[in-house]
Amino acid sequence: MDSDRSGPWSGSSKVPVDISFRTLPFEVSLPVRADAVRNRAKVLEAAARLFAERGVEHVTMDDVAAAAGVGKGTLYRHFGDKSGLATALLDQREAELQKGILGGSAPLGPGVGPDDRLVAFTTAYLEFLRDSLDIVLLSQTSTVGARFRPGAHAFWRRHCAYLLELCRAPEPDIAADVLLAALSAEQVQHWLVDRGLPFDQLAEALARVARSLATR
Repeated sequence: MDSDRSGPWSGSSKVPVDISFRTLPFEVSLPVRADAVRNRAKVLEAAARLFAERGVEHVTMDDVAAAAGVGKGTLYRHFGDKSGLATALLDQREAELQKGILGGSAPLGPGVGPDDRLVAFTTAYLEFLRDSLDIVLLSQTSTVGARFRPGAHAFWRRHCAYLLELCRAPEPDIAADVLLAALSAEQVQHWLVDRGLPFDQLAEALARVARSLATR
């Protein structure tokens, strides 16, 4: 089997996967005015910076509007409320990671062995969590089982299982679940915040775990 093909699109997939995110910027949509696109980009950039600096709960919509240099009416019209804004930011980051997996540079994208791609995914997803931890934690713990419902989770799971299948790892579907459980926002927060593990140390440890799962 060609290791350059990305798992979720593989014809060998055993389980149908809904890979649609809550919203994806590359889905078919009506044309958007250039100024609206610019305003959206400014708002998301400002929100990302403020969320990282203060935490989601300590940032108001007024704060974001002021930092982005847009009117509050524009902000509410595009995103509704802070929850909608956080969701849009998360969607953007998930979509960027998905694009990297499907057609980006190796080792995250095609072009290297499946074990190296699995390690690259683990590191890239951990970096995604580091930059979006408050938002992902909120989305994954809002209700029981929330982590498993988004199409994004189904995509990550199928990608990992596919790479593990190529490695001929035992029980690739279960192994994918094990890896993603270790990469849940709640678990990562426990390691980084509660236990105070340095990010680089955690990234190296999880990379070793991912490689061990890929080994027969």
